Amino acid sequence: MGEKMQEYDKVEKILYVIIAAVGVPVNLVAIVILSRGKCGLSTCTTRYLVAMAAADLLVAITEVILYQIRYHYFNRSFLSITPVCSVNVVLLSAATDCSVWFTVTFTFDRFVAICCQKLKTKYCSGKTAAVVLATAGVLLCLKNVPRYFTQEPRTIIDNVPWVCRQVDSYYTDPGWVAFDWIDTVLTPFLPFAVILLLNALTVRHILVASRVRKGLRGESKGENRSDPEMESRRRSVVLLFTISGSFILLWLTLVIIFVYYQVAGIGYDMNDSQYIFFYAGYLLRNLSCCTNTFIYVVTQSRFRAQVKSAVKYPLTSVLRLINKSAP
Repeated sequence: MGEKMQEYDKVEKILYVIIAAVGVPVNLVAIVILSRGKCGLSTCTTRYLVAMAAADLLVAITEVILYQIRYHYFNRSFLSITPVCSVNVVLLSAATDCSVWFTVTFTFDRFVAICCQKLKTKYCSGKTAAVVLATAGVLLCLKNVPRYFTQEPRTIIDNVPWVCRQVDSYYTDPGWVAFDWIDTVLTPFLPFAVILLLNALTVRHILVASRVRKGLRGESKGENRSDPEMESRRRSVVLLFTISGSFILLWLTLVIIFVYYQVAGIGYDMNDSQYIFFYAGYLLRNLSCCTNTFIYVVTQSRFRAQVKSAVKYPLTSVLRLINKSAP
């Protein structure tokens, strides 16, 4: 390992601790607040956001804590035994896939709500959201079960297998090669394409609908009449674009890496700078597990009010106890 990689490794160790320290509590806060249903969001939107927060929480636990932090700080713990490590590989892959595809399902739901008025009533409901999320979750978990059999011990000490590494046949066996390509297409290439397409169609629809509504309302260029429907749509679009935009930006580095090394057919014989770029891509991807809650705080005033109330509650409770106990 070169000097650049050693320096990056030190920085990465600290950053993953920060991501874990932030990602777990903020996603728990998001789940609790959104589940109460007091943020002024529809039932289907709330269910998608809760599912996304739960998936991000699992990513923070399985990928960041049980994999990355375990690797950097506790490389000879119980979690490093090969069967345990192999199970965690399955869990972190499933959690990452769920985090990505729940973002896709949310994007599609908002696309239908904004652009497909005839389908909106039937599709944009809490029941449909529950069915879509449950189906996607089960399929993605089943899809990652074979990953358990891609792992083998890196070393055996006193008849105990330690640490996980991919079996050599993963890169040569036609079945595993096909599995790897399907996995790469499903996450992140297809989600990237779907989200970009749906957002482009949504923007196009909004621009056309806005011009039509202004014409029907008889607005001139200098007028700025309030339009409750357009204002509601604007809030929905802001939430949609900030969530999907954050996903695209944080996954972009990995997408570039996949294109460069897999589609272009270039091997993984990398120098230090290329390794840093490669692992920085994974770091940014894992950072996405703790960004959505901050997006809700910035874009949703009612969510922000609920967070303030949750922060104030312990303080007000203590003050009430003090006042009651005072003579």
